[in-house]
Amino acid sequence: MAGSLIKIDEEIVTSAVASVTLGGTDWDSSYDVYMVKINKLEVDTDNTDLKLRFTESGTPNTTANYDTASKVLISTTFTENSQVNATSADFSVNLGTGTGEQFNAILYIFNANNSSEYTFYTTENTAYDYVPRLLGKQGGGVLTVASAVDGVQIIGDGTDIDNGTFTLYGLAK
Repeated sequence: MAGSLIKIDEEIVTSAVASVTLGGTDWDSSYDVYMVKINKLEVDTDNTDLKLRFTESGTPNTTANYDTASKVLISTTFTENSQVNATSADFSVNLGTGTGEQFNAILYIFNANNSSEYTFYTTENTAYDYVPRLLGKQGGGVLTVASAVDGVQIIGDGTDIDNGTFTLYGLAK
């Protein structure tokens, strides 16, 4: 994959924010697939999650049209999560504020520029959480509205995002 990732946008958070948006005016619609990398994200509230929303014309889509499914891997066990008709997509594991707790993820976004298709995403992420324990999560979701998407918003659900690097790439054809 060397040379095939083209950096489009990056946000580096060093103090508390409620959300981070990638894309919008920086969105390059010439790609079929996008990748979002989240590195060393830290939050300010224990036992909280992150949510995702896609933006259309720079505005987050908050309609109840997000469906997701995932599997959370915890040591020798796992849980399954799913949601339908939500106003945002749950894509993280339980986050916290303890020493060493952080979240890392890779998301791939598909069909974003096609106004006659749904926008899909897949995610793989890992975190050292509030228990403390190491967790991993794999899954995906869909915005069940046929529209052109021009960005992604990551929201702290009941928490602020205190630190982290968020990078948006286009995958070269």
